[in-house]
Amino acid sequence: MRQRFANRRASTTFEVESQGLRFTATVSRLDDGRLGEIFLQSNKAGSMAGINASDAAVVTSIALQYGVPLEVIRTALARDINGKASGPLAAALDLVGND
Repeated sequence: MRQRFANRRASTTFEVESQGLRFTATVSRLDDGRLGEIFLQSNKAGSMAGINASDAAVVTSIALQYGVPLEVIRTALARDINGKASGPLAAALDLVGND
């Protein structure tokens, strides 16, 4: 069952860099404190990288609201040989930390 947010909720916005591009991430938490949504926007409006990051964040938000643990999502995302995030979603989720 999908957990829904209150109409008004606190959010945190921060910057993240990935693949030489800057992204703005905004996250909100569910009533129990777990991450419940993430939005990503590129500083290059309409770019394919921005569209892909935004779409990935929407799907991640839906998964989180249906109870998929944050750590499951984080470990499924692409990383380099040293474990560093390869894309903007993984980089943003790494900054948010573990739930």
